[in-house]
Amino acid sequence: MRSALSQGSIDIHAAQCKNCQKWRVIDTHEEFEEIRCKVIEEPFHCSLKANCSCDDPADIEYDSSRTWVVDKPNLPKTPQGFRRSLVLRKDYSKLDSYYFTPTGKKLRTRTEIAAYLKDHPECKGISAADFDFTSPKIMRDTIPENVEQKDSVSANKKAKMAQHDI
Repeated sequence: MRSALSQGSIDIHAAQCKNCQKWRVIDTHEEFEEIRCKVIEEPFHCSLKANCSCDDPADIEYDSSRTWVVDKPNLPKTPQGFRRSLVLRKDYSKLDSYYFTPTGKKLRTRTEIAAYLKDHPECKGISAADFDFTSPKIMRDTIPENVEQKDSVSANKKAKMAQHDI
């Protein structure tokens, strides 16, 4: 399950067919989440998309014309009324996950979600455990060459390594 980034936000959701390995564009975020939440038990196949088969050309090619990210399989669907938002950091180091409530409030942590749910009893049947802040993996081979990326070794770790060398 992959998504493609354009100018810092996800603009295309895609799933790869288990049989032919072709990428199929998934029309809506909701449909993408439905596929993603059960992809291990029910792998995606071209035939799951209307009027589509493995004989058809791929909807989209995996290439560096856009930045691709990979979601972990079987992440839970976002609870109804809430919206998951992924924000790409300027250095392309990761995507930060946030949730927006039915009232439009931005929640950044599971603790904030628990407090919101406690203050809003109309959200019955939803718990903080229903929200997942796992960030998709950014596919390094699709990051634009002109993006200045953080070094993979942190400054703190470099300092410790330098002290060890003395």
